[in-house]
Amino acid sequence: MTDFQYEDLLPIGTDETPYRLLTTEGVRAVDGPGGRTFLEVDPEALRLLTETAMHDIAHYLRPGHLQQLRNILEDAEASNNDKFVALDLLKNANIAAGGVLPMCQDTGTAIVMGKRGQHVLTPGADERAISEGVYDAYTRLNLRYSQMAPLTTWDEKNTGSNLPAQVEIYADTAAGHDTAYKFLFMAKGGGSANKSYLYQETKAILNEDAMMRFLDEKLRSLGTAACPPYHLAIVIGGTSAEFALKTAKYASAKYLDTLPKTGSMTAHAFRDTELEEKVLELTRQFGIGAQFGGKYFCHDVRVVRLPRHGASLPVAIAVSCSADRQCLGKITPEGVFIEQLETDPARFLPDAGAVDLGEHEDDAVGVSSTSRNVVVKIDLNQPMDDILAELTKHPVKTRLSLTGPLVVARDIAHAKIKERLDAGEEMPQYLKDHPVYYAGPAKTPEGMPSGSFGPTTAGRMDSYVDQFQAAGGSKVMLAKGNRSKQVTDACNEHGGFYLGSIGGPAARLAQDCIRHVEVLEYEELGMEAVWKIDVEDFPAFIVVDDKGNDFFAEVGKPMAFTISKRPGLQ
Repeated sequence: MTDFQYEDLLPIGTDETPYRLLTTEGVRAVDGPGGRTFLEVDPEALRLLTETAMHDIAHYLRPGHLQQLRNILEDAEASNNDKFVALDLLKNANIAAGGVLPMCQDTGTAIVMGKRGQHVLTPGADERAISEGVYDAYTRLNLRYSQMAPLTTWDEKNTGSNLPAQVEIYADTAAGHDTAYKFLFMAKGGGSANKSYLYQETKAILNEDAMMRFLDEKLRSLGTAACPPYHLAIVIGGTSAEFALKTAKYASAKYLDTLPKTGSMTAHAFRDTELEEKVLELTRQFGIGAQFGGKYFCHDVRVVRLPRHGASLPVAIAVSCSADRQCLGKITPEGVFIEQLETDPARFLPDAGAVDLGEHEDDAVGVSSTSRNVVVKIDLNQPMDDILAELTKHPVKTRLSLTGPLVVARDIAHAKIKERLDAGEEMPQYLKDHPVYYAGPAKTPEGMPSGSFGPTTAGRMDSYVDQFQAAGGSKVMLAKGNRSKQVTDACNEHGGFYLGSIGGPAARLAQDCIRHVEVLEYEELGMEAVWKIDVEDFPAFIVVDDKGNDFFAEVGKPMAFTISKRPGLQ
């Protein structure tokens, strides 16, 4: 029997976060019994901090994230498609920082985690004041309402406010934290939230070779639907499955960066930085890159090792996407503070013309390279047969510029159209005449044609494609991420195409590419309605063609396992 020992399971180190002061109002230090000092916090302080946080993470990013995008542009090994995506994401960040258009149209589920010191006093329910801050941000800003209230097991309706938020408050009993109330704020969009995975494994993979083979397979399955380059988190072990998943979420937000780098018999969590480098190198050999081929599938990797029950080995994987939306906040006797995010992302943009995207795109996965990496302009005002005739001339990975009308429809609209087809009705003419863009807009700012309007995850519509194309619709589809083999087979049989749009730059698309928006059908569905939009120079890539080719089919295959080490890595 060993002696009693105690250490926090997640022993986070010193907080070096740069903060800015919001207000000194609503907080007071007061004397209490036993000579102790207490911190009184008014509900308004919680509401203001939360509203400000939700505003800031919708429009600003951390400077470290922006620097990583700039690094892609300066990396001679980055593919031209890597650089094209990185440059577009930097432009998008610059537009979003104007405070009008959020960086992503999916403005996410609001998640607030608080750690409350033992001597912090608040009246009433903190969760209510925090939720009010979420409500104020989402209803006052040009954000999107994504939360569905279940009315019955099968029926649901949008709450119209983006509530409820996920609010979790914990007791913080650490020495020196008595009069501090600390927060992590996140906005988690559906795309990246859907890429959280739990695998129940065994000790058989607790060796480097087996773990790397496991990760080679599982990480490829993440695909690009959640808008890489990713901040990838892997958690090995866990006292429970749910704790492993939560730890992965925190790690993807860099909340656990100050964990120890080695383990001990107190069984605390630690980061394995050597394994992080090896996994990062693994992802760079996938060929997936920043969405359309290259090395930048991930910006960075965090690997956290947790203790475990001897009969259980959970492995959790989570990502933070190109909309890397989180920040810290704190309330102390000195006031209410929020993490200082980057309000001038333009300083990370290169000079005009400084980034050479080249005219040749080296193939990253060993398939024959395209002849020229030029942008092919596609006129969407043509009849559909003419659009298809132009697209069939070009191989997968070809970069396109789209101009003309698109029909916008996503999950609920597809379900309603399927009901009509199943009832013997005709395919709506608009889906026969125009390409379909899977998307759902955020609110439209006054004086603009569109709110932030980036693509949604294509895979959610996979089951509709064969039926729709057989009925003459959805011959050209536009969205983000990889698709299943049933879509490749349908396009091969019916002469269709799937075009990938860059996941992430929703603000830039709204400002620079979308010229007009109108509702075609199902107006009562709000952002899930069927829309018609007119676009100009809308960027896209051919991902699946009419000959049975799928770019992601090749990069999704696990490699023959010989992972080289990065220079200098022991």
